[in-house]
Amino acid sequence: MAGRLFAVVGPSGAGKDTLIDEARRVRPDICVARRVITRPAEAGGEPFEGVSEAEFDRRKAAGAFALDWEAHGLRYGIPKDIDRALDQGRDVIFNGSRAVLGLAWEEYPGLVVIHVTASVPVLADRLAARGRESRDDIARRLARASYEIPYGIPIRVVENDGRLETAVAAFLAALQPERV
Repeated sequence: MAGRLFAVVGPSGAGKDTLIDEARRVRPDICVARRVITRPAEAGGEPFEGVSEAEFDRRKAAGAFALDWEAHGLRYGIPKDIDRALDQGRDVIFNGSRAVLGLAWEEYPGLVVIHVTASVPVLADRLAARGRESRDDIARRLARASYEIPYGIPIRVVENDGRLETAVAAFLAALQPERV
């Protein structure tokens, strides 16, 4: 039996990484793809592999990525080893972007999108608390916070405005197979 692929998307500050970490803690059987990003590893945030543009190009040319995209001036790659995990029947989660959803849907027709959301005031507070961005950067991120997911892709929405336990429960429920 093949595993299922989940793309977790949503605005900056919605809590995607927190929910992914909690899901991994509760469900150690889940494979969480570690993104390769063209930013310094010491930039903080999620666990990722920071690489140079040249190294990213080399890996892409070698076929090392199952998916890759550009967003916010950076390049992102999901390692090809997710295919092995899926073939082994493991569910795989990756922190994605709306920029890659169309391609991901074409490459992985069973893709399920989990859209993590939060209200603008909550997002603003979380982004400010990170201390990584200026007020102008935060304003630009908040302006991009609302967006449409490409038509036809199954979406499960997780509201992450309140208690973490409530959002974690909703996230874990979104990882369950749909009942017909």
